[in-house]
Amino acid sequence: MAKTVILHIVGEDPVLADLEQDPQPSDAFIKVSNMRKRDGKDVPYLAAGVQYVLFPWHRVSFIEMMPSEEERDKVVDFFRL
Repeated sequence: MAKTVILHIVGEDPVLADLEQDPQPSDAFIKVSNMRKRDGKDVPYLAAGVQYVLFPWHRVSFIEMMPSEEERDKVVDFFRL
């Protein structure tokens, strides 16, 4: 099952994407699908009908892994009183 991530690419605005499996230390690139802007609109630099995008690691600043609906119950959010 794909996880939704926020992908921070060097020199670009963050985008939402689906990640099939967690990246491994031996991977040379990251493979994502269903890329879209954070507001749900299409990413302008992708051609219509693109299924997967491969990014080499030197282009990725960091990845925010979002919890799935099942994991959300186990996540403790920080809050202020």
